[in-house]
Formats: sequence, structure tokens, C-alpha cells
Amino acid sequence: METTHLTNTNETTLTAKDFASNQDVRWCPGCGDYAILNAIQKTLPEIGKKREDIVFVSGIGCSSRFPYYVESYGFHTIHGRAPAIATGVKLANPKLSVWQVTGDGDALAIGGNHFIHALRRNIDINILLFNNEIYGLTKGQFSPTSKTGIVTKSSPQGTVDRSFNPGKLAMGANATFFARVVDIEPKKMVEVFIEAEKHRGTSLVEILQNCVIFNDKVFAGITDKEVKFDNQLWLKHGERMIFGSANNKGLRLNGLKLEVVTIGENGITENDILVHDAFCEDSTLHNLLINLSAPEFPVVFGVIRSYKAPTFNDGIWNQLKEEKPKAKFKTVNELMNSGVTWEI
Repeated sequence: METTHLTNTNETTLTAKDFASNQDVRWCPGCGDYAILNAIQKTLPEIGKKREDIVFVSGIGCSSRFPYYVESYGFHTIHGRAPAIATGVKLANPKLSVWQVTGDGDALAIGGNHFIHALRRNIDINILLFNNEIYGLTKGQFSPTSKTGIVTKSSPQGTVDRSFNPGKLAMGANATFFARVVDIEPKKMVEVFIEAEKHRGTSLVEILQNCVIFNDKVFAGITDKEVKFDNQLWLKHGERMIFGSANNKGLRLNGLKLEVVTIGENGITENDILVHDAFCEDSTLHNLLINLSAPEFPVVFGVIRSYKAPTFNDGIWNQLKEEKPKAKFKTVNELMNSGVTWEI
């Protein structure tokens, strides 16, 4: 998808430093959260909002310290309940840019119900899902995205759970925007974060984030220099799905399945490679792309889905505008003092 910067409406041009708070950043040295924080602080000057019109809401987990480190308004809320708070903030003041920061445990375990309903309702917020496939804050238990068989402090014989794919879960909840990035690609993170903010509706960005202490190099099979070009496919709307160290591999449909082909072999040309359509209402191909995994297929990154649909907050405010002129009571005091009342 072509990235265009939003116009900054501030009288004074803001920079990344203006969004860095005076709080000491307390993450483990080498944690991927630092890179994500840096990318967000570079993104915020580009979205055309004043600092007082930006709100960060978090739940519980390592990632949820985020509001302390961004010079804006913020709420550090309770485990799994950040979507409810973020929804309330957006409904109360629709002009705000609302960002929810969460982890794979916070969002997909105790917060799973709130998570899917925020996506279903299409409330106009941005959800940043830090996925390190482990519980980091509570010292290394398996999470809903941990791979089957992983040995952790809570699964010493290896977990028998089947893991969630956040993208597939989002598609099942009719998400209108889903993107995936990785913490070691800061420039691409900024591009995707800007697209998420521009989207009207719930924007979900899954960030593959390394936990150096409890799940180090869990994404090495995707991100190591030796394999990254063959195991990553970065999508752009309207462009062909081409990848590989020689830039000669691509995806095409074979019946109802995707397959990897090599341009120049067996008569394959660039015209045989699929063109990405992020705006398509039908999520069938988006689902197929989200489900790909290495090493048989490349893992897909970038904006995978960005479909326009009515937002929950617009719907609520339209109802209020229609009903307010017809309301019998104009104030809360009028309502409370109506009908049969008693003095005590």
C-alpha cells in the first residue's frame, strides 16, 4: 500500500523527541519493545494530531508500560480490559487518536472477549498487539500464541495447547484492518502505523516482538539475515506478491490453495504472480495469506487487509444526533427529578 503522510495541523512542527516522556524506560536490555516505542514516537508527528489529542491505553504486561513512555495522555488499565477503556475514550471524544497497546497474553487470554468484540464493532481505535509468544512479565509461562510443545515454566513437559494465529482470530471477528510487522524493521513499522491511523475503524497491527529473556530468537527462522528474504513477503496494495533473495519468487493460486513459484522456471512469468488487493471486502485471500508459515511459505507482512466499513463510534454518535432533539429530558437533573420522587 502506498504510504502518504498525514498533514500535521500543529502550529509548531512536532518531532519524535516531543513524544518521549521523562520516565525511565524499564524494559530488559535488548527487548524488542524499545524499537516499537521508537517507531511510535517517529509515527506520531506524522499523523496530524496535537499531543493532547492522542491517548494510549494499555492493559497488563511488559508492553503495557507504554503509556508512561509516550508524552501524551494515557491509561494503564487492568488485565485484558484495555479495549473497553479505549472504546469509552473514543466514544466520549471521537476526535482523539486512540491507541491500545497489548500483548499476546493480555489480548488473547483474559482479554480475548474484549478483543474480538472491539474488532467486531469496528470502533475507530488502533490496536498494537505485541506478540512474543510468551508471558514475559510473569517470568516465562506459555501464552495463547506459544507453539505446541514449547517447554516453559508452566509447561515443563511441553505444552499440548494449539496456538492462536492473531490474524485468523481477527478475520473471524470481521476485522476491517489487519497488518503484521516485526520489531527489527523500524521504517516499515512507521509506514504501517501511519496506515493504521489513517484507517477508519479498528486497526489491528500484530508486531512480532522478541523477548530476549524468556523466548529469545523465537522468530529467528523468519528474521535472521540468512533466511529473511526467502521467508518474508512484504505486501503492498496493487503490487505483485514477489519475494526472495533474488527477488524471483512469488505466490499464485493453485485451485483453492496458494503455492510458491519461481519466475523464469516452468514458463512462470511475473504476470502469473498474484497482485495484492488490501481493500477487497472478501477476506478469503487475506485469510490464506495470514495463515502462511515458514519455511514452506514466506510469512506475510505489511497491510494485509484494509477494508472500509461503518465505524461503531460514528453509528453511536449518529443515533445521539437523531434522538437528542426528540428527547423528553434535556439534562440528567431533569431525568432524575421526573416522575414520582421522594425527599429523605
